[in-house]
Amino acid sequence: MKETDVLRMIIPSVRKVQELTGHNGAIYALAPGPAPNTFFSAGGDGWIVNWSLDEKDEKGSLLGRLVAKVDTQVFSIVYIPTTDTVVAGDMNGGIHWLNLKEERPNRHLSHHKKGAFGFYLFNDELFSIGGGGVITRWDILRQSSIESLQLSSQTLRTVIGLEPQEELLVGSSDHNIYRIGLTDFDLRETVKAAHDSSVFTMHASTASPGILYTGGRDAHLRQWFIGNTLTEQAAKPAHWFTINHLIADPTGTLLFSASRDKTIRIWDSHTFTLRKTLDAARDGGHVNSVNRLLWLEGTSYFISASDDRVLILWEVIL
Repeated sequence: MKETDVLRMIIPSVRKVQELTGHNGAIYALAPGPAPNTFFSAGGDGWIVNWSLDEKDEKGSLLGRLVAKVDTQVFSIVYIPTTDTVVAGDMNGGIHWLNLKEERPNRHLSHHKKGAFGFYLFNDELFSIGGGGVITRWDILRQSSIESLQLSSQTLRTVIGLEPQEELLVGSSDHNIYRIGLTDFDLRETVKAAHDSSVFTMHASTASPGILYTGGRDAHLRQWFIGNTLTEQAAKPAHWFTINHLIADPTGTLLFSASRDKTIRIWDSHTFTLRKTLDAARDGGHVNSVNRLLWLEGTSYFISASDDRVLILWEVIL
């Protein structure tokens, strides 16, 4: 078998299943829902919408259910199963505890400055990041802050967990990546100038443990080795504009990047090579910035969210 035949075999087949409409503003946030095949979306209209692959109208289109609303744009959301709560971060830095069980009132707290951009859930604690360069640890049962750590004078844009190492990684608008202990909440490493501009998104590989991918406003995709320090292994110009988000398929062999250039690109995570580009003209993709991606666990589907106020359900066939 020729090498070109081998490469052709691992190019994924991606099918647009349908568009999900109803939001009245750009969609910035996605999160897994309370049950299998469900997810939440949120954005510029302040709506928190719950979607299910199993709930469809007579034409077969997925139905969304409005479960909560805040008075300003929502930039980030996370669902907490143990308390049946959606936590939303807004454009002004507010943190909203939206309890889906009616017996517990919602809480609306002013906390971060100039936006709350991300969450990471670990056991009974939640971590939030935002403007002002602060990361905060929250008690999810009391729905109250425990402590905060000042990392930068600029906005923190993305946070992920490295659970085997019991660490957090935080990407910042100051171009740096910060490495923090999960339990002691101490700064362990600062990777300076990790990108030429803001670090917008990160993904730790499951297929290749110890490998980290990052994307930034510089439109570059970078690969790192996670050892005692983060060591850059490769970098490439991956999009025309900002890389907003990164996810992987369940096997970890494909890496998906979403960009302000209106495209989704699919990469071989082992060879770090481009395998496919999804755009509006050829694939019926988005006509504005693609802001967020979410793989629906246990399925062959992922969701994309965009400034065009549309969600798209995609099916990946390997």
